[in-house]
Amino acid sequence: MKIHDLITTTEALAELCERLAKSEFVAVDTEFMRENTYWPELCLVQIANTEEAAAIDPLADGIDLSPLLDLMCDNEDVLKVFHAGGQDVEIIVNLTGKTPHPIFDTQVAMMAISQSEQIGYANLVETWLNIQIDKGARFTDWSRRPLTDRQIEYAIGDVTHLSKIFPRILKKLIKTERGVWLDAEMEKLSDPSNYLVDPDSAWKRIRSPGRNPQVLGRLKALAAWREGEAQHKNIPRGRIMRDETLADIASHPPKKQADLAKVRGLSAAWKDNDIGKRMMKVIAEAEPLPKEEMPDKIKRGAPLGREGALVADLLKLLLKIRAREIDVAARLLTRAEEMEALAAGVRDLGVLKGWRYEVFGRDALDLVEGKLAFAVEKGKLKMTHIDEMRTAMEDRLAAE
Repeated sequence: MKIHDLITTTEALAELCERLAKSEFVAVDTEFMRENTYWPELCLVQIANTEEAAAIDPLADGIDLSPLLDLMCDNEDVLKVFHAGGQDVEIIVNLTGKTPHPIFDTQVAMMAISQSEQIGYANLVETWLNIQIDKGARFTDWSRRPLTDRQIEYAIGDVTHLSKIFPRILKKLIKTERGVWLDAEMEKLSDPSNYLVDPDSAWKRIRSPGRNPQVLGRLKALAAWREGEAQHKNIPRGRIMRDETLADIASHPPKKQADLAKVRGLSAAWKDNDIGKRMMKVIAEAEPLPKEEMPDKIKRGAPLGREGALVADLLKLLLKIRAREIDVAARLLTRAEEMEALAAGVRDLGVLKGWRYEVFGRDALDLVEGKLAFAVEKGKLKMTHIDEMRTAMEDRLAAE
């Protein structure tokens, strides 16, 4: 594989992308910094196909990333392959408003062909290529220039390895006929709404302090305000105010700005500075949360009490058995909250639809409805349908 020198000009980037546009797929990775900023600062882009690889310096003077972004978002013929690419995709969405498409994530794919859940990149490389990655440059400051040869070599390795691993994963997916399982998962990854921050929805990420409409209305208003402040200043939202402090203020709003000096988690300067004044205005103007926006009641404990907890535990046991039998990550089949809902009698669930129903949901439903039992055969726990057990017993008695 040809490894290019660090690309620092628009001309060299355009020539690279013109060649890569003829590929079936490209492996992509990014290096970025976001510890001190709201928006991630893109510091390096690595890209490779089966024949060549390069690192692109987005901080190079005068470089225009348009050829790369066009390849990522507008070329439907080239598959873009990432590993745990959520943050990489977020950066591209921030730059273009669009996601790379079509897209493939090897971390998600590994869940369909093994019991690995959220396998890390280093473990992926060791599993498929028997190579141990040097992690020495992992926590480097990627914004500092010039980059060292070691940094560039480490970064390009992420895509050269991935370009070798992806075809092997794809081959196994085809062999197991599980590629269709991933279609919906990959479509989720390519939905820009998953990466765009809506300030009016920011409050939903914060642990809700009860279900009081006035409190939740203040929580919504304060969270949206904090988001705007952080974006404007380009600093992490936690630098404005931590979630815990925001929730506490929503629950116990100060009556006047001077009271902010007593709020734990805020600087005493807020009692008379401009940001404190702006926040007090937000609190004063906050409206109660409308009924249609109220969050669902949190169900504490099992939905069906003690018996429901036992049913949910049996479903989790069933999930472990099935995941082991077919060598798939349990998380890809369903989640704990979905099994608890199934135990509670809910039937409009993802696990009871499509391929998940065929692979696991049908048996899960049979277990809840008393048609499935557990049995031990040759020291191994297995699932057995009641009707099959009854038939086998009748056949055994008839033979005697």
